[in-house]
Amino acid sequence: MTAQATVALLVPLTLFTVMLALGVNLPLQAFQHWRRHWPLILRAELATCLLVPLVGWLLLSLPPARSLSIEARHAIALMAACPSAPLILRKAGKSGGDASLAALLQVCAAVLAIVTLPLLADLSRPVFAVQGWDLLLPRQVALQVGQVQLLPLLLGLALGQLLGERRPELRLALDRLANGLLMLLVLAVLVRTAPLLLQFSSANLGAIAVMVLLVLASLMLGYGLAGEQGAGDEGAVDQNARSSQRVTVALVTSMRNPGLALLLAATYAPEMPAVKLGIIVYVLVTVLVSLPVLRWQRSTLQPHGRHGR
Repeated sequence: MTAQATVALLVPLTLFTVMLALGVNLPLQAFQHWRRHWPLILRAELATCLLVPLVGWLLLSLPPARSLSIEARHAIALMAACPSAPLILRKAGKSGGDASLAALLQVCAAVLAIVTLPLLADLSRPVFAVQGWDLLLPRQVALQVGQVQLLPLLLGLALGQLLGERRPELRLALDRLANGLLMLLVLAVLVRTAPLLLQFSSANLGAIAVMVLLVLASLMLGYGLAGEQGAGDEGAVDQNARSSQRVTVALVTSMRNPGLALLLAATYAPEMPAVKLGIIVYVLVTVLVSLPVLRWQRSTLQPHGRHGR
């Protein structure tokens, strides 16, 4: 099997497994726990599903960004439109965030993507004149998002409830399988694209600058919206819990879904392999930009204020 065929097989399989593991890992109590804080959930989903794509469109509409390569523009637009990385649950727990909040936000984002992704796909062409996506129909996007995100997520939730006491065993097995597939996917992509990544980056410095600005804007959006205490938020939230929520929402907002973006790129732009390179570069930029911000935020937490461990 060629490297290209391996990547084409691993992308949907990895995304399906990760979402299945997320569904098994998510306790239904998380929905009850955060039901009182629905304004926070609403603000976070507004940021990750709509505001980040709008900021991305705005940046791509600026005169300096119009000279970017079409592949780089596609990569940025796709990553902006695909909300929340499935592995955000684990990342939140390791970064001083709230893992249960991250899981709930990811579930909501996966469900909302059924509506927002087709809508964004339909609106993207007239907004900043992206060419080459004439075959991308909203119903097809909704079908793919449902198959690789919503279906395994619901299946995982059902399996988690049916297995009861054996749920930890399945959770451990799925986590190992998801991690193994993810590592295999990364290796397969690197083997196929490593010689081209440096070439793409050096030829698209302007695109990297736009990616950095979009990641910073996403972090600030999540951090700012999580810090606002709406009238509908019930109960007092102490300072450590508020900091934990801010870390979580900032992470969810800034970290996009490269698996879904790669799947859409492979399906609708197979003749533009550089789009996949742009998606990988965006992931690297996100990690590099987020790390110092999260390190600073984690240092502000008091010793007993970390959640989601």
